[in-house]
Amino acid sequence: MILTVCPSPCIDVNMEVDTLSVGRPNKIISKSTYYTGKAINVAIGLARLESRVFATGFMYDENSRQFEHELHREGVPYKFVWNKGRVRENYKIIDRKSMLTEVNDVSSEVPDEKQIELVNLIRELSADSEAIVISGGLAKGMEADFYFKVLCAAPQSVIKVVDSEGERLLQALKCGVDLVKPNLGELENTLQRKITGKEGMLTACREILDNGAKYVLLSLGKQGAVITDGNKSFHCKSVNVAMNSTIGAGDGMVAAATNALVKGGNMEEILRCGVAGGTAAVTSPDSISFTKEKYQEILSSLTVEEI
Repeated sequence: MILTVCPSPCIDVNMEVDTLSVGRPNKIISKSTYYTGKAINVAIGLARLESRVFATGFMYDENSRQFEHELHREGVPYKFVWNKGRVRENYKIIDRKSMLTEVNDVSSEVPDEKQIELVNLIRELSADSEAIVISGGLAKGMEADFYFKVLCAAPQSVIKVVDSEGERLLQALKCGVDLVKPNLGELENTLQRKITGKEGMLTACREILDNGAKYVLLSLGKQGAVITDGNKSFHCKSVNVAMNSTIGAGDGMVAAATNALVKGGNMEEILRCGVAGGTAAVTSPDSISFTKEKYQEILSSLTVEEI
C-alpha cells in the first residue's frame, strides 16, 4: 500500500471570462471546480495506475464532503483528521487575453492536538505501507518540521517520497528521503539562489542529495525532467501534446514515479514513468489526473538519455 498525506487540501475554482473588469459586473463563460490538494491528486493518479493506495491528511467540517465523493468515485480509501472551519478556496480567473488573476485563500488553523493526532494516525497506517508520499503546503498554524515528524513516524523500511520546497523540504530531508521532486523554481527557492545551465542544475541536485535524498527528480516543464543519484544522471524529454490544463501535472509525475519506484524500477524507469504521468495529466481536460490509456500511450514514446 502507498500512503499519501495531504496536510492542506483546497478547492480550486477556475473561471473563464470575456474581459475582467475591476469594479464592474463580469459574466462567467465557463467554470470548473476541483476538489484537490497535491497528495490527494497523487492518490488518484496512483489509483488510476491500479496501485493500492490510501489517502490521509487534514479535512474540515464545513465544505469538504465533496472530497469524500471524489475519492469514493476513484476507488481511493481514506481516513482524515477532521478540523473545525473550512477548506481553503482558491479562485483563478482567465480572460480572453489569457491573463490570469488569482485570489488565494488561507486555510483554517490546525491546533497542535490535531497535528499530533495525524502523526499518530500516520504511524498506524504506515506500519502496513510500502511507501509514504507527503506533498504540498501546510495549514495555518503549522511549522515546517511537520514534514520531519510525519516521515519519522513511518518505519525506516518504508519508501519516502516528498514533493515540496523551502524549509519543508529541508526538514523532510533530515529524516532521509528516497525521492524528492522539485521543479526548477522550487529548487531555487530551497537553495536561495538562481540556477542556470545543466551543470548548475546537477550541482543543485547534489546539494539536495547531500542533505538526505537518494534520488532527485527535477521537473523541467515542457523540457521533461532530470533524475540523478549524484553518480549518474538521466534526462527524458517530454513529447508534444495538446495542453488542456496544467492542474495536477506535477502530481501526475509524482504518482507515476512513485509507482515505478515501489515496483523496483531503476532510475531510468522512474524518470520515464514520471514524465509520462506529468505529460498525460496536462492532456486531460476538466481533470486533476490522467487516464491510464493516455499514460501508457505517452510512456511508449519516451526515451531516456544519460547526461
